[in-house]
Amino acid sequence: MVQAGRRPRILVVDDSRYHRELARDVLASRADVECCQDGRQALAALERQPADLVLSDLSMPGLSGLELLARVQREHPGTDFVLVTAHASVDSAVEALRMGAVDYLQKPVRASDLILITERTIARRGLLAENRRLRDEVMVLEACKALTACLEPEDVFAVGLDLVVQAAGSQLGLCTYLRPAMPGSDGFHARGLSEHAEALLRDRLVLGKRMALEDEDHPSRQTEGPLVDALREAGQPVQEILLVPVRGAETEGGFFAVVSPEAAFDESAVERAGIVSSHAGVALQNAERYHRARERAFVDDVTELYNARYLLEAIEREVRRAERYGSPLSLVFLDLDRFKLVNDHHGHIVGSNVLRQLSQVLLQCVRTVDTVARYGGDEFTMILVDTDEDVAQNIAERIRQTVEATAFEGTAGEALHVTCSVGLATFPAHGAGREALLDAADKAMYRAKSEGRNRVCSASDLA
Repeated sequence: MVQAGRRPRILVVDDSRYHRELARDVLASRADVECCQDGRQALAALERQPADLVLSDLSMPGLSGLELLARVQREHPGTDFVLVTAHASVDSAVEALRMGAVDYLQKPVRASDLILITERTIARRGLLAENRRLRDEVMVLEACKALTACLEPEDVFAVGLDLVVQAAGSQLGLCTYLRPAMPGSDGFHARGLSEHAEALLRDRLVLGKRMALEDEDHPSRQTEGPLVDALREAGQPVQEILLVPVRGAETEGGFFAVVSPEAAFDESAVERAGIVSSHAGVALQNAERYHRARERAFVDDVTELYNARYLLEAIEREVRRAERYGSPLSLVFLDLDRFKLVNDHHGHIVGSNVLRQLSQVLLQCVRTVDTVARYGGDEFTMILVDTDEDVAQNIAERIRQTVEATAFEGTAGEALHVTCSVGLATFPAHGAGREALLDAADKAMYRAKSEGRNRVCSASDLA
């Protein structure tokens, strides 16, 4: 392939010094020319640096022109070959064309014929290269259609990683993404890396102290830096990485990193990776808009907490995440004790105000990475990520005590005090899926009510 802005490279192979120098003088203004006196020298020159075109005499000591053609076809595919013969017979020329030569010249070679065939061959190579580039880009564009169905940032990065690794012609890659709007939801995916390398990089990029990466706006090739060092530390050979940033319109963003163990990425690989990056960016923008609309549909009107519909999706998502990373997850169910009496004695307006005040109390009792939702009526649910049963028990007890100690505003400024019954269940000990976990926490909450209310029960107490 002749890249734009690069002079073609031509090997002239002839045992005649006169014919070698003639070809070099004629072509020097149009290409970089290297002369070789036999086929062995030509093969060594091709090993040292690829060429676009080989102009070879037919009859030479050692390897003949046809034997050199066969070796070039086998060992350096994609290199064009023109045979130069002094024989009147057309048989050798026909055989050369049959073997894959693009053309032939007959000695004595005129300068105009040499220029014509050379320029025609180089132009043909340029057209074929451009066709291959356009074909590859069309294939990447077609593959990027898979991103249009991704409405979750996690899916955008998972699908995008497969696409960018394939587009860059590699089998190794990783991606990480930051979600400032959803603390604790940062993610990491890898393809083709060893388990050791994947674990080390996840720790460096997501779980532990983050490595500082350059804030690039366009795909860039890197042969050194913290990510290259981390890969090599994990035992992964790296010649070069292709760092591909992806950003949405608001807060979503991250990067793909494609790994090349042995060779550098060419410009066409960088261009194809850029196409994937652009489409992934558009998919992230769509995901952001989708989440804005969905959050409006998933917010409870009274408390402004998430509603039950959002809760069910969130539990499903967090269970998958806990399963993937082997981390604990706890679910806390809370039900106000005898709340019907508040509505009966003070009215539903006061009751709604109490629920709104309670929602703020609950938010203050958990972390920003946790989810608080109104399950329905006077029932509330909390998803505690990366939280085992013992820690969840302490949090639930703190919530119970805080609710009991809080003075809620009643009629005419009157202080109201309420209590709550709390049940909790932990993944995977009390349930391996969303429904099982919900059922276990619900039963634990009813166990707390049956034992006298205003207490905390774990699903472990049900056994």
